[in-house]
Amino acid sequence: MDTSSSSPEAVAQAASLGALMAQARARAAASGRALALELALLAGCSVEQLALASQAQLGVRYFALPALLENPPEFAQVSFTDCVNRAIYPLQSAGECYFVVPDPWDDHVLQWLANQVGGYPNLAWGAKSDILAALEHAQHRIKASSELPSGVSDTRASRSEYSANVISIETIERSHSPVVRFVDAAIYDAWKAGASDIHFECGREGVRVKLRLDGVLVPSSELPDRILAEEVISRIKVLAQLDIAERRIPQDGRFQVELGERQLDFRVSIMPSIFGEDAVVRLLDKSQLRGDAQVISLVSLGLDADAIERIRRLAKRPHGMLLVTGPTGSGKTTTLYAALTEIQTGQEKIITIEDPVEYELPGVLQIPVNEKKGLTFSQGLRSILRHDPDKILVGEIRDAETAEIAVQAALTGHLVFTTVHANSVFDVISRFVHMDIDLYSLMSALNGVVAQRLIRRNCPVCTEPETVPQELIERMKNANMNIGQVRVARGRGCEHCRNTGYKGRYAIAEVLPFDDALRTMILSRADVTVIKNHALAMGVRPLGVRALDLVASGATTLEEIDRVVAYD
Repeated sequence: MDTSSSSPEAVAQAASLGALMAQARARAAASGRALALELALLAGCSVEQLALASQAQLGVRYFALPALLENPPEFAQVSFTDCVNRAIYPLQSAGECYFVVPDPWDDHVLQWLANQVGGYPNLAWGAKSDILAALEHAQHRIKASSELPSGVSDTRASRSEYSANVISIETIERSHSPVVRFVDAAIYDAWKAGASDIHFECGREGVRVKLRLDGVLVPSSELPDRILAEEVISRIKVLAQLDIAERRIPQDGRFQVELGERQLDFRVSIMPSIFGEDAVVRLLDKSQLRGDAQVISLVSLGLDADAIERIRRLAKRPHGMLLVTGPTGSGKTTTLYAALTEIQTGQEKIITIEDPVEYELPGVLQIPVNEKKGLTFSQGLRSILRHDPDKILVGEIRDAETAEIAVQAALTGHLVFTTVHANSVFDVISRFVHMDIDLYSLMSALNGVVAQRLIRRNCPVCTEPETVPQELIERMKNANMNIGQVRVARGRGCEHCRNTGYKGRYAIAEVLPFDDALRTMILSRADVTVIKNHALAMGVRPLGVRALDLVASGATTLEEIDRVVAYD
């Protein structure tokens, strides 16, 4: 400040303010409390009052935590890692760029930032705890593939960079290869978004990344470079220990990465295409249920009370087979895990054989299939029967041999949980008949079948009520449903749901328990219509009716249930 032309009062005020600031800085260093708090105590006012007067009296703007949360950080000039290590929050407000720091009068901070941004930085101040809290909040929504600065030249990835097995924002920022950064950022974004799969799709112009969120593909990022696109696939192949020279046949592999102090498994599928190769990477977080094993239940999956009660009754049978059917990604295995967790008492031996093991269940022997070593479902199931189990979970029945062993296990006093890919509870019988399984044995073993789907739920942040469409009323009338309190809503799309209007999913299930009358009908090859009418008489509610319940309660939309559920 130039005091040569200032009044004596201004000079005295500046000197007093400087002394007060020096005293506050010394007290903050000794107490560990925020500089703003110490300055407010010395000035005899509150931090809020100090913040309001800061611009006029100190010439520096003050940002409290709410203001920081309203302004997302910009990491174009200062990396996220440096921001966390030095407690800096870079933001844009009212068209100006500010660097919020705990002490804007610290010459060391000023000099360091000036070197980083290439000029005099526009400093603001805030409490260090608020800055770090805002950065932590930002990390949950940060999209590494687009919001982190590139800061690297167009260089080819070295072989040593492929060996990293830890991915974080810090490791992405430190990488000097655009290929490594692109793949690691895609994996990080997918993990943060809760995606189940990452699709790397190579085209004429480069490679695009899509994430499967709640069962639907959502665009994520792209790399418009044909040569780098090939290296992206090579990067994934090296991670999965596949042959990078082979580009003419499909390849499958897997790898592990540490993300957020959790070890995640990834399954890789490489497929040749006219533009090179595409890759699909599936995320498997085995520890997702760890610590929550006593909490996860059929209720937590969003199933309705009637379906929950029916599944529980089937899961508590002393022996027999419980089948869950549905398309890939419909939550079949998770439902079986929930049922197992509810009935687990520690007094029985529970063994699972899966490909792969999706979640870890405490107190349960879980066996991963390894076909390369000869451990198939059928071979593993034979060995399991010699291991004195009470309850067995078979991840999937894929062939006649596995089906035959599972049926025999159910007939010899074991309770078998398993899944089969079929579209409805009635299609399951056809699948087993196609495998040449004796129908009488199957009917004797089968306790019940659960047909399941996952329906996306409306985003809780941006959902708004809508006028009840006439189509919904007509469908409910045709299904003999009670048209009473109908409440229709739709998500408009926001940052929380990635502008899809949906966030999270509900499980809906059609549960068909097998009684003697139903077994007799199937063995006598009765007409499907007769069997369905018998199921309705037993109180079985079809998937379509359960889906309409969700629409009528405002939980989802007609378009969503039409995407998932087929109507007769």
